Amino acid sequence: MKKYIVIFLLFFSTNSFSEIVNKVNVQGNERISKETILVYGEISVPSNYEKKDLNKIIKNLYSTNFFDDIKASINNGVLEIIVKEYPIINSITVEGELKEERIRELKDRIQTKKNSPYIKNIIKEDIDLIKKLYLSMGFNFTKIDSKIEEISENRINLFFFINRGEKTKISKIYFIGDKKIRDRRLRDIIVSQEHKFWKVLTKNVYLNSQNIELDKRLLSNYYKSLGYYDVQVLSSNAEIETDSSTTLTYNIDAGTRYRIQKISTNVDSAIDKSIFMPLNKKFKKVVGNYYSPFTVKKLLDEVDLLIAKKDVQFVEHSVSEIIVKDNIEVQINIFEGEKKVVEKINIKGNTVTNESVIRSELLLDEGDPFSLLKLKQSIAKIKARGIFSEVERNVTDGSIKNSKVIDIFVEEQPTGEISAGAGVGTNGGSIAFTIKENNYLGRGIELSTSVEADEESLKGQVKVIDPNYNFSGNSVGWIVSNTTNDKPDAGYKNNLASMGINTTFEQYKDVYLSTAVNLNYDDLEVDSTASDSLKKQAGTFTDLAFDYAVRLDTRDRAYMPTSGSIVSFGQTLPVYADSPYLRNRFTSSKYNSFGKDIVGSFKFFGSSIHGLQGEDVRLSKRAKLPSTRLRGFKPNKVGPLDGTDYVGGNYAAAINIETNLPNLFPESTKTDVGLFLDIGNVWGVDYDSTIDDSNKIRSSVGINTSWLSPIGPMSFILSQDLSKADTDQTQSFTFNLGTSF
Repeated sequence: MKKYIVIFLLFFSTNSFSEIVNKVNVQGNERISKETILVYGEISVPSNYEKKDLNKIIKNLYSTNFFDDIKASINNGVLEIIVKEYPIINSITVEGELKEERIRELKDRIQTKKNSPYIKNIIKEDIDLIKKLYLSMGFNFTKIDSKIEEISENRINLFFFINRGEKTKISKIYFIGDKKIRDRRLRDIIVSQEHKFWKVLTKNVYLNSQNIELDKRLLSNYYKSLGYYDVQVLSSNAEIETDSSTTLTYNIDAGTRYRIQKISTNVDSAIDKSIFMPLNKKFKKVVGNYYSPFTVKKLLDEVDLLIAKKDVQFVEHSVSEIIVKDNIEVQINIFEGEKKVVEKINIKGNTVTNESVIRSELLLDEGDPFSLLKLKQSIAKIKARGIFSEVERNVTDGSIKNSKVIDIFVEEQPTGEISAGAGVGTNGGSIAFTIKENNYLGRGIELSTSVEADEESLKGQVKVIDPNYNFSGNSVGWIVSNTTNDKPDAGYKNNLASMGINTTFEQYKDVYLSTAVNLNYDDLEVDSTASDSLKKQAGTFTDLAFDYAVRLDTRDRAYMPTSGSIVSFGQTLPVYADSPYLRNRFTSSKYNSFGKDIVGSFKFFGSSIHGLQGEDVRLSKRAKLPSTRLRGFKPNKVGPLDGTDYVGGNYAAAINIETNLPNLFPESTKTDVGLFLDIGNVWGVDYDSTIDDSNKIRSSVGINTSWLSPIGPMSFILSQDLSKADTDQTQSFTFNLGTSF
């Protein structure tokens, strides 16, 4: 009993310690002043101090990261503080890494900096960080040590010694479990790749933990897109064979494959149900297909389009999915949300880009009704500018009821580009070089200069585009170019200098108007072997022309559309011309889906040109058919023939019918195959009635294959002409290989 009484008294006496402090003495400090210590320690005199107060002082001073050791005590009314300062880092040296750029990156990322205190715990954290960086590059056995060198009292030099070892190559990738899909197909889905000798330029052949996590998400999304609603990527395992080689295994449980049995809408009684009646046709097209979250996402996009089209405010939606055996019933719930307004919009993260550039893309303004749909569309528009690597948004409650504050965070990316490309095929070779800045002066202006060359032409161009000129929502562009052509099979060569200004804006929903004013100077030379009629066309010509085009675009998307159409009509009208002409052009494209992954297209192209005031249309302006419009025929080797010169015509027209072939190569996602039928003609010669102007319709059928090969994109066209003129030049096989660097 006495023992417990003693312990109690000692405890009480310790914790009840209290003394008035009238003076503070500080020892051991060299760089840190006494006054600074008093401030950070929250020390004041005279004051009454207990044991807990001393502990608080010590804790406060340790939190500064100034001191390696701290002691505090009170003796006869004097607070004694003894400190040992951390040494200061005079320099940081990284050895074992040869690349100066990477050394700079390492120094930027670690916490420890020059002239900062040397703290062992932080050094350990920095070493772990460096290891993770090398791990992300495929170096899985990196060893890192640190060493200090004392150069003076309390100052040191810090050294990091890096032995990164060899990169760990992925020798083989396996897929196990109830995977239901062949390994080769799955390897095309993931980022990680097996090491092959021809993949010397890709980093994905090395073991990377970040890539593995991405692989698991890609596999999961792919399976779900095929109807495997419950898929699980159970695990991933990297089995190290040697320091430089490993095998990678993914364990997959695909589960049941579900079809969409029913799709319905549940519309709140407060909302006009007739608005969403057009969805029924969309539903019928996908009922019976395998379930895909991407299909559901497309349907929700259709809901959003109807909401936007009818300008319905404060409408929200959600999705309910019910599993019935091996089927899924999807219900889209459409309901009236809370009526909210936008109190404030904050733009954050932009250091180079003017804030007005970002705000000009917003479909919401402060004081407007809050719309999540318009916010999503605004974010998409900002991303489409191509000047930000990340665009995020955050919505919080405002200062008043039913108000919202929108924070938009952007992360700017390098907007300068230098690109080059080369291509080779049966039609000859070509090269291109471009320098581009996508955010000139921080105003979102695109500035580019480019050079293109092939066997018959050389073109240089400078282009400036302001996608949102004067914040009007309209695009305005300025172009200056010079093109030199030498076309022996057309009987001429010329040098064309051009400058122009153009604009495009949405006149009505899905209806766009484009206008342009172009000034051209054309120096035309005719071959000595050409006919007398052609020789008369030689000379220099100045043209000032006004162009306009009206376009109706109802496609579901601009890239690889699956439905909708795009129709365009335009004219070139002379304002001043040495040889005035009128050009008309009409294009139309219609897209339809036929079952899963099958898209058919019907395209029409028509062009006409007429000389005015009795003038003949000169050689460099005459109508021709691009090789993409009439496959199976050599470029520009179709139509009226003046001797041996293909002179083009006053009219050109083509019809293209095409469809893709689904699942022709189920083991590869990098190959697309399609069938086509091309019909076209070039006709009409205004200067000499004796020229063969055959109205013979040209046509061809064929197969078009595109392959994203390890050395660049390849395309193969195998075609057979069905009808042609005797003077036409055909080619049954076309091959193109192109890449950029």
